[in-house]
Amino acid sequence: MIAAIIHWSIQNRLLVTLMTLLLAGWGAWSARHIPLDALPDLSDVQVIVKTSYPGQAPQVVESQVTYPLATALLAVPGAVTVRGYSGFGDSFVYVIFADGTDLYWARSRVLEYLSQIAPRLPPQARPALGPDATGVGWVYEYALVDRSGRHDLAQLRSLQDWFLKYELQSVDGVAEVATVGGMVKQYQVVLDPNRLRAYNLPLSRVRMAIQNANQEVGGSVIELAEAEYMVRSRGYLQRIEDLRRVPLGVSDAGTPILLDDVADIRLGPELRRGAAELDGQGEVVGGIIVMRAGENALTTIEAVKAKLDQLRRGLPEGVEIVPVYDRSDLILRAVKNLGEKLIEEFAVVVIVCALFLFHLRSSLVILISLPVGILAAFAIMRWQGINANILSLGGIAIAIGTMVDAAIVMVENLHKHLEQTQPRDEAERWRIIRQASCEVGPPLFFSLLVITVSFLPVFALEAQEGRLFTPLAYTKTYAMAVSAGLAITLVPVLMGWLVRGRIHPESYNPLNRLLMAGYRPFVNLVLRHPWPVVLLAGLLTLTAWWPLQRLGVEFMPDLDEGDLLYMPTTFPAVSIGKAVEIMQQTDKLIRAVPEVRRVFGKVGRAETATDPAPLSMIETAIQLKPRSEWRPGLTTADLIAELDRVVRFPGLSNAWVMPIKNRINMLATGIKTPLGVKVAGSDPAVIQQVGEKLEQVIRTIPGAASVFSERVAGGRYVDIAIDRLAAARLGLNINDVQEVINTAVGGMNVTETVEGLERYPVNLRYPQAARDSLERLRNLPIVTPAGAVVPLSQVAEVKIIDGPAMLQSENARLTGITFVDIQDRDIGSFIAEARKAVAEQVALPAGYSLRWSGQYEYLNRALAKLQLVAPVTLVIIFLLLYLSFGRLGEAVLIMGTLPFALLGGIWLLYWLDYNLSVAVGVGFIALAGVAAETGVVMLVYLDQALTRRHEAAQAEGRSVTLAELHEAVVEGALLRLRPKMMTVATIIAGLLPIMHGAGTGSEVMQRIAAPMVGGIVSATLLTLVVIPAVFLLWKRWEISKAPRASNLTVVSAISVDKI
Repeated sequence: MIAAIIHWSIQNRLLVTLMTLLLAGWGAWSARHIPLDALPDLSDVQVIVKTSYPGQAPQVVESQVTYPLATALLAVPGAVTVRGYSGFGDSFVYVIFADGTDLYWARSRVLEYLSQIAPRLPPQARPALGPDATGVGWVYEYALVDRSGRHDLAQLRSLQDWFLKYELQSVDGVAEVATVGGMVKQYQVVLDPNRLRAYNLPLSRVRMAIQNANQEVGGSVIELAEAEYMVRSRGYLQRIEDLRRVPLGVSDAGTPILLDDVADIRLGPELRRGAAELDGQGEVVGGIIVMRAGENALTTIEAVKAKLDQLRRGLPEGVEIVPVYDRSDLILRAVKNLGEKLIEEFAVVVIVCALFLFHLRSSLVILISLPVGILAAFAIMRWQGINANILSLGGIAIAIGTMVDAAIVMVENLHKHLEQTQPRDEAERWRIIRQASCEVGPPLFFSLLVITVSFLPVFALEAQEGRLFTPLAYTKTYAMAVSAGLAITLVPVLMGWLVRGRIHPESYNPLNRLLMAGYRPFVNLVLRHPWPVVLLAGLLTLTAWWPLQRLGVEFMPDLDEGDLLYMPTTFPAVSIGKAVEIMQQTDKLIRAVPEVRRVFGKVGRAETATDPAPLSMIETAIQLKPRSEWRPGLTTADLIAELDRVVRFPGLSNAWVMPIKNRINMLATGIKTPLGVKVAGSDPAVIQQVGEKLEQVIRTIPGAASVFSERVAGGRYVDIAIDRLAAARLGLNINDVQEVINTAVGGMNVTETVEGLERYPVNLRYPQAARDSLERLRNLPIVTPAGAVVPLSQVAEVKIIDGPAMLQSENARLTGITFVDIQDRDIGSFIAEARKAVAEQVALPAGYSLRWSGQYEYLNRALAKLQLVAPVTLVIIFLLLYLSFGRLGEAVLIMGTLPFALLGGIWLLYWLDYNLSVAVGVGFIALAGVAAETGVVMLVYLDQALTRRHEAAQAEGRSVTLAELHEAVVEGALLRLRPKMMTVATIIAGLLPIMHGAGTGSEVMQRIAAPMVGGIVSATLLTLVVIPAVFLLWKRWEISKAPRASNLTVVSAISVDKI
């Protein structure tokens, strides 16, 4: 069939050329318009349910909102994990769905179940779906700064909330614009308990009066003088004077009682759960652009920047927008770095071909077919919706050297034919091209298919590791599949048009002569001592066991994103003021490091469902200067170590991570460090005790940079326990007492003013002097139905206790996490030692469980899947090899010698001090396909040489002699050295630019390329030495079994030097 395709392509060469031009044009257009991103979209399909329950403590939020929601949402079809966070006044429930679930289908299912549970929630709790985005979608952040000092934080916050936010949300690809920091302007109605008592006014009456005084209604329409007039009654609260004139009733003397008579009304900041800071210089207002899931990051960021440039003209004088995080820089650096690598590889491959062939026009065959293959891969990528990113471009980068193998072998085979026969006319030229192409075309096509199929295990990876490497597998598969197709269609046509003129014999090239002179002793060795060669290869293969035992294990190497994220954890119950002070001090220290350009700190949470961070969590985005401005010899690891030495605070646990990777980890596992230990149970106090014990044990393990266990029960509560009987004696119910606590002590937003398009809350509470100590809280006045006034202490016990500052749950079970940051050690050996120590020293109470999470989960899942799929892939490769040769022997020979090819890759990993990871596994998978392909090329030449001698012997009526077998091995191995060395040289030369690169994405690509570079060396030895030795032994055994003619002369050996 393959030969028939080659015949058809040569006969219809004009049609093949036109189709190639169309394919190249489609590919060029796709490459120009393909979406760009730094990394593939690694986020799980998730739906967030955020419920505001203002003023409520975490335990109240957990029991009344989060737990009912989590238990109901566990039944949502396709839901894998339901993760809950109960903070002060807010509940977050994250529903993580199985891979492949459509996001909008998932959102509709969650809405369906939400409609069932929502009526059972408290009336003040209002559940709503979060944006169709994740924390990974934080692609751009900016700060609003007024260096002139003319605008305060409240005014900057108003600019952000009511001007910038809605303008930016209209940009394509933006799901939400989240505000962080600043002060929200609030109208504060501070009631005087004594005046309330004097006028005999309960709190509920004041609240109702404010709400009733803030209304507007319409009165339909009336007709006057043949015109229609719409009726509107204005009554919105718009300024402090309006609030002061709110009527509360009439006194006994008949004078109106106004709100101003019982309260002090003023402007102030609303209670906040987050703050932002810039460069250690003070608080600012921040904006976070949250990109919609599945959108093109670069296009979205560029559109946001363009919109911000337009909006700058509308800002007040002195106010400026300062970018503090911009993912487009990383995207452009990564794509530029890999684009340069592709060009370097392309140039190196063409130079190698020209050096070996000594014929420029023959090199043009490779020069033309390679870009067509790459452009075709881009076309399929864009058609399938795969972004151009580090991994998808990396698939093409590692395939370039292999893509030209078929073209190299076919051109070189044509050279051999043209050296022997000079065509007399054009028809004979095309006949020779057809013959040369059909000789090697079919096995080459199948060998390229072997490389294509070898990536099947990568497609079987699941979750984050699958989403990370599937784009690479797709692009490499597409590139190899296109190359296989071009090898039997376009390449024969190009050879007919370009391989013309004088073709020099192979011996004319000094490079080829040098290689043959170096290879000749090895062939002599194989012919004289095949058994020792095979045994030595087996022993060398066994040496791989020693470095394998010393290689560490990790999920993925850290991807240097060019920026850093500092995520320390403070102890719970820290006030917002103290948290801001700590953040400003750390930011100032970080900013002092010369390589740091800008520092943007965030404490607490932003106004978005994608950020459930408590007040104890600080996130500082660190923008670094370009590498050219760094101190000589300084690496990212050195910089992190220096920052860790500079920033040291008591009670602060440092964690330095990459922004995107960290948000992906937090989304997938809820853990911000590479490793975490989750303790699940029912009592936060017991969970905290277990966590503290884990912290002590794990901290002693070598490699633990920082270990911090969440203080699940480390918050502080003013606990008010109402005495039901004492309240009943005074005619009070639980609700009567709790209304005073809820409104007067904590403060309640009872309505909001309408000032044009802006809305600001109106808060009702008692003065701070009435609630700033336990004693004053105990003396808080409560008005009974009979009109008497009693202190709170008469109906309730008021005391301070410990409790949870924030509650986390996973699948409706309370969870505490111990965060572990690892440095200078691989995660695999660290976990093995830590698990052993924990098992020996930490005893779990009944009903409590412990789970190791983070990258460890991904690693285990990836290994389990690869162990299952790899054998299936080997069977498929074996089947393709069998189809290629049509015989079992050659397929068994290649599969049996394949382990030797992996030897060099393992030793190079050990020499480079790389850990085993999923990236390294992908590299070995790629290596196995390439090694099988080079083995196929060698066997094709050996089989062709032996077949010619079989045909000659059959014509003479005899069997093949051992001397002829030796001649066939010499011809197939030594005399066809050039194509084999060209394929090896192009593969290694194609990978060397990646190995020597230092740009964005190099860390991952080097782990993929290293096994291939090292393995190609051992695969070359396998191809040039081991396979000929095994082939010689196998065929010698066949000849010894075959009936021999009586006049057969047995020649034991023949010297290569005589050939």
